[in-house]
Amino acid sequence: MKLLLDLGNTRLKWALQGQPPGWLAHGALDWQDDLAGKLPGAWAGLPRPDLVVAASVVDGARESRLADIAQQVFARAPHWLRTPAVACGVRNAYAEPQRLGVDRFLAMVAAHAAHRTPCVLASAGTALALDALGADGRHLGGLIAPGVRLMQQSLVDATALVRPQRAGDILELADNTADAVTSGCWQAAAALIERFHAHMSRQLGAPPTLILDGGDAQQLASMLSVPALLVRDGVLQGLALWAEAHLASPPTV
Repeated sequence: MKLLLDLGNTRLKWALQGQPPGWLAHGALDWQDDLAGKLPGAWAGLPRPDLVVAASVVDGARESRLADIAQQVFARAPHWLRTPAVACGVRNAYAEPQRLGVDRFLAMVAAHAAHRTPCVLASAGTALALDALGADGRHLGGLIAPGVRLMQQSLVDATALVRPQRAGDILELADNTADAVTSGCWQAAAALIERFHAHMSRQLGAPPTLILDGGDAQQLASMLSVPALLVRDGVLQGLALWAEAHLASPPTV
């Protein structure tokens, strides 16, 4: 039994994986929440995992907070996965492998295990991360752009007069600032995904499977002209596969 932790930019996501593989329990908390107060309660009563395995794109201070809570509740120290060059059939394209976000790598591990076909992965959260993956598990590289909400906030922060007074709607043409900002940012994200998919179709020799994950994935999928497969917990799924392949559970005492 494994406790899997995905420390993302906005949220902590976790899942308790049993045997056979499957989530016995799962949840998520924003970093702005009182983790020290809420997480022990969420974990109370769960079976003690044999392993705690974590993937992180956050700072050391937040990693330490999670490690302390895991030690407090389960008397287990997390095993921290740092991005490898090769694992689970996926080959990292980065010259310095550790600089690729471990969340992106694990999402590719999950996609490769599930499909074994050329894939384009779009993670639509705080950032919009795009990656291309060959059927043989070769990572071709990717792109990173601000996520939709970060784009909107950056525009407000960098201008004097762009001050939407309400949440805007997504339109083809807007006649007010709120709708113009919202529509422009959502359409920019959708256009980048479609452009990346088109370019990778030529490079991979066939239209790749488009996989969308993240908090904004469902809305973006409805805007695309390309069919997309929505997935949930791709990072946790990849982390589970990596842990199964590379970590042995300690003997039960």
